[in-house]
Amino acid sequence: MTAQYSGDKKTPVLRLENIVRAYGPVRAVDGVSFDAYPGQFIALLGPNGAGKSTLFQLLSGLFTPDSGLIDVMGHDMRRDPVPALAGLGIVFQQSTLDLELTVRGNLLFHSGLHGIPGAIARQRIARELDRLGLSDAADNKASALSGGNRRRVELARALLHEPRVLLMDEATVGLDIQSRADLRKLILSLRRERGVAVLWATHLTEEVVDADRVIVLHKGKILRDTTPAELLASTGKASIEDAFLGLTGSPPKAAA
Repeated sequence: MTAQYSGDKKTPVLRLENIVRAYGPVRAVDGVSFDAYPGQFIALLGPNGAGKSTLFQLLSGLFTPDSGLIDVMGHDMRRDPVPALAGLGIVFQQSTLDLELTVRGNLLFHSGLHGIPGAIARQRIARELDRLGLSDAADNKASALSGGNRRRVELARALLHEPRVLLMDEATVGLDIQSRADLRKLILSLRRERGVAVLWATHLTEEVVDADRVIVLHKGKILRDTTPAELLASTGKASIEDAFLGLTGSPPKAAA
C-alpha cells in the first residue's frame, strides 16, 4: 500500500489572481481568482461556454491572460514559464496519443521532451503502468487500446515528470460509465497518495460529489468556490444538479 503524502499542505501549489482573457467584447475568463493546495481535488463545474476551456488554455500556457497572475509553485507563468509548466501535468479533453506508437513508446517520447534521463524514465514508466494496471499493455500500440485505457496512458504520461498540479480537462468525455468511475477513483487515490492538487473540469454534476471544493464557473466568472455540502446549503437545494441549475440557469447535465 502506498504511503499517503505528508508534505506541506499550507502553501498553494497553484495561484490565480484576477485572471482576464477576452475575445473582442466577450470576456471568456472574467476576474478568476483561486488557490489550489497539495492534495486537493477541485472540481471546476460549468456549462458549455462557461470559460473552462479558455481557463485551461491559459493554465497550460497555450495562451496568455490579458491581465492577472498565474503562479505555479512560486513561478509566474508569464515571466518564468518553463519551471511553471514543469509543475503541471495535463490530460486534455481530446486524445493526444500517437496511435501508431506503443504505450511505452508514447511515454518514452514524452519523457524525452521533459529531459528525463533514460534509466529514470524507464523506472517511472514501469511504476506508472503498474499503478494504473497497464503493465501488460506496455508493448501494445495505442490504437489497440480501449478509450478508458487510452485515458490511463495519458494520465501516466501526465505524471511522469512528477508534477505538483494535475489538470484534467473534461477527461471523461467519450468514456463509458464504468471507465468514468474508474478514472475518478484513480485520481482521488493519487491525490491522497502523492499530494498532487487536481483541477478537474467538467459539466457533469455527478462528477463533483467527491470533490474537496467545487468552483462553479459561468460566463467567465466564479459564482461559488465551496464544498459540495456548502453548495447545497447555500442554495437551499437538495442536489448538486438543482444547485447548478439555480445558479447558472443551465439545464443540469448528466452523463449519457
